[in-house]
Amino acid sequence: MQVVLVINSLQGGGAEKFVLTLGEALVALGHTVDVVYFEDIIEHTINPNLRYHLLAFNKLSRSIPKPIRYRLFARQVDALISKLAPDLVLVNLYRAYEIFLHSKLAAQGIAVNFVLHNYLSNKLDWQNLSSKKQQYYQRVFTRYPTITASYGMAQDVKSLFGEKVPLTTIHNPINQPEIARLATAFVPDLAQGYIVHVGSFKPQKNHALLLQAYAQSSRRYPLVLVGKGVLEAQIRMQIAELGLQDEVILVGFHPNPYPFIKQARGLVLSSNFEGFALVLAEALALGVPAISTDCPSGPSEILPAHHLVPVGDRAALTAKLNALMDNPADFVAPFNPQFLPENVAQQYVDFADATRQL
Repeated sequence: MQVVLVINSLQGGGAEKFVLTLGEALVALGHTVDVVYFEDIIEHTINPNLRYHLLAFNKLSRSIPKPIRYRLFARQVDALISKLAPDLVLVNLYRAYEIFLHSKLAAQGIAVNFVLHNYLSNKLDWQNLSSKKQQYYQRVFTRYPTITASYGMAQDVKSLFGEKVPLTTIHNPINQPEIARLATAFVPDLAQGYIVHVGSFKPQKNHALLLQAYAQSSRRYPLVLVGKGVLEAQIRMQIAELGLQDEVILVGFHPNPYPFIKQARGLVLSSNFEGFALVLAEALALGVPAISTDCPSGPSEILPAHHLVPVGDRAALTAKLNALMDNPADFVAPFNPQFLPENVAQQYVDFADATRQL
């Protein structure tokens, strides 16, 4: 089977990691995988068994209105993918979704599917969109069958668009043996025993809530933040305002965050919303205790109920942090083998086979 994975770039995010992990697993099953990306940003380790094609979106002049740029660029994307003659095209993330609104590949009989990695109603701030914007996104997200990384995301899509979108849920792949190997690559230069958060510094991750909750906790162990992003200056300011300079450690973005997770006393996620919450499954793959806010999708499909607190509840997160610091063994959970890449890749193969039979 020939598979094309489309994404904006290969920067250090969860969706980008998904593309590479799934691609590797499909190749291991004997399939051919091409990765088509639009920005020359590569922050993940590249597997040479995948074929990579950069189509630079930024070569189109910004003086051209965005809808026309997307339409023109879609022609370039179609021309490349048509030559590859895939059995399955999996489109990831928002610029790619909007470009594929203008694609003609499906009319050529090529099976195009969106793969959603986030909770759409939150990601798009649906309730605050104008009716014109809502209509636009309805056109984008009802054009192709869609695969969601969690059941909660599928329910969200149904709540927005009803039965207009054929939906399938396939969880994200977690390469447990590779994560275990990478976790031994180095030993973090940190004092023994800390709580770790891994995630981009952006509003979705709600570092503000985490810092408030941590400030009210026993602070028995330091808090380590792994990541980077637009809110870094704001986060540093909040750390200073709360007097946490000696207890909260920012280590920046690391393409291999697993040694930080492996050496931690526990991992915490404080997000307002997630798609799948990949980092929670990765913590379980390393046998590391984990707690999280109970986002509308993701965490409850990975962690038992007693690991979760309501979204935005500072007091509940403070109490759960204290419990994690005091008794981390209470927050260890088994890793689900259905998340292993070979099992996830086979689900995609079965999906493609079923699609061809329709």
